[in-house]
Amino acid sequence: MTGLPEVLPPWAPRDSLKVTAVRAIVTAPEGIPLVVVRVDTSEPGLYGLGCATFTQRFAAVAAAVDEHMGPLVIGRSPADIEDITRLIHYSAYWRNGPVLNNALSGIDQALWDIMGKRAGLPVYELLGGRSRAGIEVYSHAAGATADETLDAAEALLEQGYRHVRLQVGGPGLGTYGAPGSRGGYPRSPHPDGWDVRQYLNDTPRLFAAARERLGDVSLMHDVHSRLTPKQAIVLARALEPYALSFLEDVIPPEHYDQLPAVRAASPVPIAVGEQLGSVTDAARLIKDGGVDLLRLHTSAIGGLTPTRKLVALAELLGVRTAFHSPGDISPVGVAANLAVDVSTPAFGYQESHTYNEATHEVFPGTPVVRDGHLYPSDQPGWGVDIDEVAAAKFPPTKFLHERWSARVRRPDGGLEAP
Repeated sequence: MTGLPEVLPPWAPRDSLKVTAVRAIVTAPEGIPLVVVRVDTSEPGLYGLGCATFTQRFAAVAAAVDEHMGPLVIGRSPADIEDITRLIHYSAYWRNGPVLNNALSGIDQALWDIMGKRAGLPVYELLGGRSRAGIEVYSHAAGATADETLDAAEALLEQGYRHVRLQVGGPGLGTYGAPGSRGGYPRSPHPDGWDVRQYLNDTPRLFAAARERLGDVSLMHDVHSRLTPKQAIVLARALEPYALSFLEDVIPPEHYDQLPAVRAASPVPIAVGEQLGSVTDAARLIKDGGVDLLRLHTSAIGGLTPTRKLVALAELLGVRTAFHSPGDISPVGVAANLAVDVSTPAFGYQESHTYNEATHEVFPGTPVVRDGHLYPSDQPGWGVDIDEVAAAKFPPTKFLHERWSARVRRPDGGLEAP
């Protein structure tokens, strides 16, 4: 990769350390494509890793890193994170979106990893140090029936979790986060469709059964952006007796201008943000009163640099965090989430995922949940590495999400949000 000397800043470098290479690495040890960016420096053995995972468009992100953004960084001091990330952001002219911002995030996080390694400190110490000892996390319980879902929830509680997200299946192959069933509506044009009326009836019943069986534990639910603003308010009010910790992604991002009204009418805290592809859109949610909990996919807004600014704004305006972190975030991205979680007073909740053995092989240092908690590494940087030989054993497969989303339809055959 050839650098572009004309993009170097006008000031003299503080030291001789330079970025020498930038490249994307794509691997799928759980079948989910993960994108990690590696930034190498002129000091032998000193490199940084950053998460750039937009799993549904991983090839586009990798191309943006390798062909467009990486050359802008060659020859730069890795310490100039703010200037480098602003340069990358402005240089595309058309800014934002999940492809460009995930690619930017991979570079941004890798530079923070290098900074921590140079300082001999974990990244959270560069952000001001700990506000708490560890991060209490939540996990997902799902099943084809309410009883199966609650069985899964009880198993999580026995493992030490105190916060559980509940999702239940039902008629329709598009049931989100839980197995659905075929042929739920035999007289419909699409008998395997997902029906909003069935969903609005079944979800309160699930939480009524959960309170009776599980007692006073912290419960959440993900709507996955499938309701209209009016339907979202109906659901939130129906769930009021069950005291959810939050209701997630209640309406599509196209209607986020109506979130302040939905939140004002909802007796349940609203958590939104994983589909945002812009730091300014996230800032508007905070300052306009659209969310109780900011649920970012931090890579999709450009990485650690913008995230720490948003979290400071959230703290000032009384909004808490609930960062997105399922299996389509790399362990490097989890480490970045944890660095923010452990250092901010605005922390609310943290989603978690239990990675398989292959992921631990590919990413030495992958964070592990212990008794319902995650703890950031005390190693310099993120404390997570990548074994590229192991990563190469798990090539990604295209169109996994597309194959599923094409089948998510209503009983009348119309497409539904996946």
